[in-house]
Amino acid sequence: MSIPQTGGGPIEHRDQLADYLESGCKPKDDWRIGTEHEKFGYCLDTHKPLPYEGDRSVHAMLSGLSTRYDWAPVREQGKLIGLTKGAANISLEPGGALELSGAPLETIHQTCDEVNTHLAQVKAIAGEIGVGFIGLGAAPNWLEDEVSLMPKGRYALMDRYMNKVGTTGTWMMRRTCTVQVNLDFGSEDDMVQKFRVALALQPVATALFANSPFWEGEVNGWQSWRARIWRDLDKARTGMLPFVFEDGMGFDRYVDYALDVPMYFVYRDGKYIDALGMSFRDFLKGELPALPGEVPTMSDWADHLTTTFPEARIKKYMEMRGADAGPWRRLCALPAFWVGLLYDQGALDAAWDLCKDWTEQERAALHHDAAKYGLKAEIRGETMQDLARRCIDIANDGLVARARSGAGGLIPDETHFLDALRDIVTRGQTPSDELLAQYHGPWNGDVDKVFDEYSY
Repeated sequence: MSIPQTGGGPIEHRDQLADYLESGCKPKDDWRIGTEHEKFGYCLDTHKPLPYEGDRSVHAMLSGLSTRYDWAPVREQGKLIGLTKGAANISLEPGGALELSGAPLETIHQTCDEVNTHLAQVKAIAGEIGVGFIGLGAAPNWLEDEVSLMPKGRYALMDRYMNKVGTTGTWMMRRTCTVQVNLDFGSEDDMVQKFRVALALQPVATALFANSPFWEGEVNGWQSWRARIWRDLDKARTGMLPFVFEDGMGFDRYVDYALDVPMYFVYRDGKYIDALGMSFRDFLKGELPALPGEVPTMSDWADHLTTTFPEARIKKYMEMRGADAGPWRRLCALPAFWVGLLYDQGALDAAWDLCKDWTEQERAALHHDAAKYGLKAEIRGETMQDLARRCIDIANDGLVARARSGAGGLIPDETHFLDALRDIVTRGQTPSDELLAQYHGPWNGDVDKVFDEYSY
């Protein structure tokens, strides 16, 4: 989850909202890659989730990372709730999952090095205090009352609101994890094309990275239970955004959408003020019940944009949000997939050709079926397995065209980061299929075995 924004003067006219988004446009040479990934922490002996405080806890992890690896502490109301170093930060998901929000980097080689360094540091601290970490889309056997809510004001507000607008919001907060990649755009037209491809093909990423077939100790019947949970969270702020594919899409149209998303909070003087269900449109007029007579600042707008949760979203950059968390070796595959598709114009055009005539109903059906059936989903008679193979081929061409070398020039490009995905489509087995084969085979129906065999 995002940290609160600061700075920015009062918003005096509506055009500033679109201007804020447009200010993210960058020349191609300045496009960067930001990778974010979450993982569940647990006690090694019990496989139970970490509490916030104690010898084996979230607090102990953050303290250890801060002390040994020079991460600066981030506190809220005196509580340690994150770390920062340079342009990267480590934050807490509502249920205590640890998230690295990586720095904006030039190549996938660099972002993968960053991921590897982070996980090595986490593993070192965790091993000393009897803690383990695992990458899954959903907690396999934890119950909701076993998972502590972290001491962040934003989360307390969200927790109160979730069951008023959906049925699975508190599940998402406490017991799901994702990996995502953040990418840049060059202009409004470039943003629109990338946004359309990102949304239409997000189900391909959901299928390739599907890694949550268990829930509360049982097989749940879905390839990505995390994606299933998001379907019934809050329809006002989730989903596939049909308007993005309509004529007239641009920054201003996204502003209209975001203004219609009910608010969660306003952040003032280190505290979150309850604005649950209120309207940012009223805030612009100085009529917000939580702060009567006050108009928002640009940092309030930046905060509000973090409370929209569609499958892809824009702020000053674009976020791909459709993938389950997974094992170490697959974390670098997601940026490779999306950078390959979106950062070379030839690849972007080819990706758009794949999906540009899909209807709203077809996109919605694929969104559902990818989560339910994984590589066995279909669209227009084509299996997801074959569609994914075509997407990977396009991404490969895009990475070849980028020609960003690694290892001092010994590795000519970034295409090898797609190998994990090629393996999935070649075998026709998602990560969830792999887990289910273990569950029905050597694990003899014991979901708890996942911790012993799939942890970092």
